[in-house]
Amino acid sequence: VQLQASGGGLAQAGGSLRLSCAASGSFFFINTMGWYRQAPEKRRELVATITSDGSTNYADSVKGRFTISRDNAKNTMYLQMNSLKPEDTAVYYCTAAVRVAPNVQNNYWGRGTEVTVSS
Repeated sequence: VQLQASGGGLAQAGGSLRLSCAASGSFFFINTMGWYRQAPEKRRELVATITSDGSTNYADSVKGRFTISRDNAKNTMYLQMNSLKPEDTAVYYCTAAVRVAPNVQNNYWGRGTEVTVSS
């Protein structure tokens, strides 16, 4: 199973970016997916998660600005980021809990996509 994150880049404060995370490989289904981020010299932190049935959870710092969604038919997750702030600057990583066998679930991470927000 591989997760490929894309969509990062440079944005101005107040602007928007949309991240995507596509899962590929052989598996039964994808359970919870999520986005984490890691800013320079800081610990990796949770941004948002979404379950297979669409229940979402957000970090307080992004509530009302970011929206997580997924397309199960495409095995793809998205993160719409609006009203970006310089403090959103980080490398964003996607993660997924994937059922690879009837009784086996593994967690996978993508390589990350860099987001830079200028003031």
